[in-house]
Amino acid sequence: MSPQPLYKRVLLKASGEALMGSQGFGIDVNVADRIASDIAEARAMGVEVGVVVGGGNIFRGVAVASKGGDRVTGDHMGMLGTVINALALATSLRKLNVDTVVLSAISMPEICESFTQLRTLHHLGQGRVVIFAGGTGNPFFTTDSAAALRAAEIGAEAIFKGTQVDGIYSADPKKDPTATRFETLTHGEVLEKGLAVMDVAAVALARENAIPIIVFSIHEKGGFAQILTGGGRKTIVADN
Repeated sequence: MSPQPLYKRVLLKASGEALMGSQGFGIDVNVADRIASDIAEARAMGVEVGVVVGGGNIFRGVAVASKGGDRVTGDHMGMLGTVINALALATSLRKLNVDTVVLSAISMPEICESFTQLRTLHHLGQGRVVIFAGGTGNPFFTTDSAAALRAAEIGAEAIFKGTQVDGIYSADPKKDPTATRFETLTHGEVLEKGLAVMDVAAVALARENAIPIIVFSIHEKGGFAQILTGGGRKTIVADN
């Protein structure tokens, strides 16, 4: 008998950089297809899945601000990058015959539906994977904050943060081989230690709504489903 998932409804946060694969820019379709297959596997287990994808593989608003440009305009450009990524991931899911809808915080009805909580809950209840695009719809907020916000709005039982490494470390393990890997942390410890897994606003919002954050490698094929059933390498951030 296959292991049963520990969660009924979750929010998966994937960085835009994850979609690049080994490329320096843009979207590697093979990587998008692999991530889609992991989501499809979770959906086949009966888990309701919402997804927030970043836009760093296409554009970062902070990059504009760092060069003297307008941060608000830059962030709006970054939000459009997340829409591109959401559409690409939705295409990969539909190739697997997974019913998928993209909801954007920025109204663009010719391209995708606009986000509302009630619309999202309807789609999840119909068994669809929901991909949230456009961040929070506001400048100065990251897609990490969008992930925590959407998780709270849909009543997700956990936020799954897919990263480049298999958990939270005291430093970047790719740069510091002596970095310590954590098995468990509280939300408060993440904030106190300044661990750069999600931004402060996202961690605080997750703590306020008692939502665990589970950090794992997005590059491990089948890893998402494995962790959903309690296995795999990950770091769990929770206060109980």
